[in-house]
Amino acid sequence: MRSGENVRTLGVVGTGAIGVSWVVLGLEHGLDVVAWDPAEGAEERLRALVPEGALRFADGLEGVGAAADLVLESGPERLEVKREIFATLDAAAPPEVLLTSSSSGLMPSSFQDACTHHPERVLVAHPFNPPHLVPLVEVVGGRATSPEATQAVLETLRHLGKRPIHIRREVPGHVANRLQAALWREAYHLVDQGIVSVADIDTAIADGPGLRWSLLGPFATQHLSGGPGGLGHVLEHLGPPMVDWWDDLGHPTLTAGLVEKLVDGVEEELDGTSAEDLVARRDQALRRLLEIKTDLGLG
Repeated sequence: MRSGENVRTLGVVGTGAIGVSWVVLGLEHGLDVVAWDPAEGAEERLRALVPEGALRFADGLEGVGAAADLVLESGPERLEVKREIFATLDAAAPPEVLLTSSSSGLMPSSFQDACTHHPERVLVAHPFNPPHLVPLVEVVGGRATSPEATQAVLETLRHLGKRPIHIRREVPGHVANRLQAALWREAYHLVDQGIVSVADIDTAIADGPGLRWSLLGPFATQHLSGGPGGLGHVLEHLGPPMVDWWDDLGHPTLTAGLVEKLVDGVEEELDGTSAEDLVARRDQALRRLLEIKTDLGLG
């Protein structure tokens, strides 16, 4: 399997928000990038959004598979589409080329079996938006994935400056999205019950535990809150009350009324701030935060 510094050409399938960010990552690391998207005008939109570099737009999926050392697929989150894409890539790509999907929730085994040539080199490499900035990538192998392919993807992502984690068993939504979903479920419940506003939920996380989680994560943060006794002390004294809180967590239903309440709450919170402006400032803050974490040995 091609990996690490031997990956010189990055293939990107789908040039929406995630695909564009993958292209930027490749170009910033001096790689050749070959991309493809079937949408009309996709090439023009892509070139307008990414820096100058060795970027080529392929005529089709086969061109990406044949030219790339590593393929990062970011197409629609629909299983039938994934299966068609990977079957075509598998037929076109040499056997040593790794084929990965950015799927946020589909398990690789659900589309891996569409690859009749080399299913062992098919994995999920799920990034977080925007992938060229956020270090995390979740690497998930399917039933047919070889250990060599998994290690090659992990090595290549580290070479590209990412912080990949190996998810050792397939579960819907992988890991980080499941953690987010658990928080969102309770947040939706609290808003639905009129306990707190949408804006106050965002403040509760962004100006509270979210600040600490972005530096150390939930387990290490909890460990530090226990003083000299660490996590053991926390679980001994706060574990039983926490179990009571678990039992009291909500199970909201996404009714039309709740959806309207959430959407209206976000619009009220942003108060006319454009998404483009907010994304630009968020990305600037992300860059600074990552620099600080690196300088202090936290990243």
